[in-house]
Order: sequence, then structure tokens, then C-alpha cells
Amino acid sequence: MTERNIQVESVGRRAVEDQEVEIVERKGLGHPDSICDGIAESVSRALSNLYLDRVGHVLHYNTDETQLVAGSAAPSFGGGEILEPIYVLIVGRATKHYVADDGTEHTLPVDSVALEAARDYLNETVPELEVGTDVVVDVRLGEGSGDLRDVFGEDGQVPMANDTSFGVGHAPLTETERIVLEAEQALNGRYAASNPEIGPDVKIMGKREGDRIDLTVAVAMVDSYVADLGAYREAVADVRTFVTELAQEYTDRAVTVEVNTADDYDEGAIYLTTTGTSAEMGDDGSVGRGNRSNGLITPNRPMSMEATSGKNPVNHIGKIYNLLSTEIAHRVVEEVDGIRDLRVRLLSQIGRPIDQPHVADVELVTEEGVQLGDIESDVAAIVDRELSDVTAITERVIDGELRTF
Repeated sequence: MTERNIQVESVGRRAVEDQEVEIVERKGLGHPDSICDGIAESVSRALSNLYLDRVGHVLHYNTDETQLVAGSAAPSFGGGEILEPIYVLIVGRATKHYVADDGTEHTLPVDSVALEAARDYLNETVPELEVGTDVVVDVRLGEGSGDLRDVFGEDGQVPMANDTSFGVGHAPLTETERIVLEAEQALNGRYAASNPEIGPDVKIMGKREGDRIDLTVAVAMVDSYVADLGAYREAVADVRTFVTELAQEYTDRAVTVEVNTADDYDEGAIYLTTTGTSAEMGDDGSVGRGNRSNGLITPNRPMSMEATSGKNPVNHIGKIYNLLSTEIAHRVVEEVDGIRDLRVRLLSQIGRPIDQPHVADVELVTEEGVQLGDIESDVAAIVDRELSDVTAITERVIDGELRTF
């Protein structure tokens, strides 16, 4: 094993699964913050592939400042209309000019590639949203800082960290975390496939008190697929039943599910939309304000404030270390018995190789009868192994294998 600074410690706190109160949230794909995350990451992958195709390696860029300004709409049973379009601004830095080894200068179509990636993502994720009419996409990518471009280093070498920052990961998921994550993915997956009235803007808040789990689900209903108030109420009831049955697959605890709790049927105030996202109705969005890199918002866990989506996958610690720490946490729990709860923190130092963190800190809660000394060396070996293969994170991100939100 190398001389990486890896620290493994046991702590006296209770595992999150055993704490009296737990809160977990997930903002679904159509939530305005998630739309920004998704666009930023799609643009990031598109730029990476542009650079790989034209230059042979990824050049410096970051697109993690994408913003969404909400529009306005007039939803109506059977189909409403957009009154003011949503506005999306792709903001960041990107290398637009490259000088090859033979001195030839190349100008790269960064802006057009970014726009195409954003439009493709919106068409796929929010299909009821007509790009160019219901939503306007703009791009403002400036040139990157020269000193940060230089940090990328030479081909074949481990990149140097672009910043002094940290990433955090944890495992295993609690029952509540698993339910919240799986429920949103199922609603936006197999359920929506046969229930088109469900828009992609699905938000789930999970609260566990002792052995009782309460799930609050917000689902933007698409007006063109809802004939009247009766059909709307039936759609809400169907979502409640679906999420309740799904939750019971992951827990023996009591589960209560409430859907669209702000609805007032007497006043006719319901969560009805024209496009399936609250972005049409005054709800703005921004990269990094939603799910962390594991797909959840988990106030019972330490979290990095870094936005993962849109950052370059070569040396941006805000992306790489959040993804890697999560991967490490799951690998350790999968391969080492006796761990009840585990947290990984990876701290970088700018200019230092990313496979050599300033510290890799593992905090764990062991099962009864398991001592730190029984598993410490095994845990450290896995951390060391994963750090030695850190550049694989870059490849997997560009290939779309890793979730960033």
C-alpha cells in the first residue's frame, strides 16, 4: 500500500438508521434545480467529448453556474398554455481556442455544442416543454483562467487538484434514504411510462420518527392528460397507492404517504401544470441547490456544499471527490463485514495529485462485537485501492455511468 494519508476511526455516535429522527429529500428530474443540474452535466459531457474528438484530451472548462428563470403559465383541464417562456442561461468557462503541437490554432464550437446538449436534455427530460417556444436557452461561456488550465498537466499523468476543497460520501443507505430515492426514480420511470399525467417535477420529502416513516410527495400533474377535478383526484390517489406499496418493499416500519398536500379542492387550487414542471409557474432553479452527488439531500449526514454537476471531470475536486468518496463508502460496506454506518471525507490541496489527498478520513460505526482493529487495515486498503484508480471516475462520468445529482 502507498503512503497516502488515510485515517480510519471509530466514533461513538449512533448510526443514522438508529437515530430517533431522520430527514431525507430528493428533488426529481423535472424540478427547476434538477433541470439546471441536468443541463449543466449534459453540457459538461458534451464539451468533454468535443475536446476528446478534436484534441485528444479534455481541456479546461466548468459549466456549473447554469441558472433557470421561471416563466408563467395558465394550466387548464384538458390543456392550458405557456404565457411567458422559461429562460435558461448556461454560464461558465470553457477553452475555445487550442494551439496544437505543430503550432496550428483551432477554434472549437463550444457554444453551439453547449446549446445542442441543453436542448437535447430538455427534450428528453421534460417532453411537454417545447424548446424554443416554452423555454429559451442561452449560453455565456467565457474563456478559462490560464493558471487553472495549466493545472490539467500532461497526458498520462495524474491530474493536479484545481482547488483546495473536499468531498463527502456515506454508506449504506438507510431505509428512508432508499425509499425516497427509489420512489422518485420509479415515479419518473416505469410509473410515468404508463401514466402520462405525471410530470417529471416530482419531489419527495421523507421523515422518520422512531419506526414511523412519513413521505410527502409533490407531483406536477400535466393538464392535457387530466380531464377534470375528479380525474386529478384519482391521479393523486393512484400515486399515493403506488408509493405506499413501493415503500413497503424496503421496510417493515409503518409508512404514511401524502401527495400534493397544498391542494385545496374547494377553492380549485391544485398542482396542475401545462408542462409538468413548476418552472413554468415562478419556481426558479440553480445548479447545486438540490440533490448531492448520491441523488439525495440528507441533513442527518455531513454534506459538501459543492455543486457536482457541470464541473470538469478531470481535476475539479468538487466533482471528483464527491463522486469518489461515495464510491469508496459503498465499496467498503460491500466488501467489509461488521460496519453499521460509514462516512468518507476526502480533502484536496490545490496543485497536489488528485490520487494523493491531503487526507482521506473514514469514520465508521461498527456492529456490536466488532472492534475497529478487526477491520481497520481492510478499510484502509480499499480506500487506497480506489484512490489509485481515481482517473476512472473521469472516464465513467464522461460515459454517463455516474449520477451527479
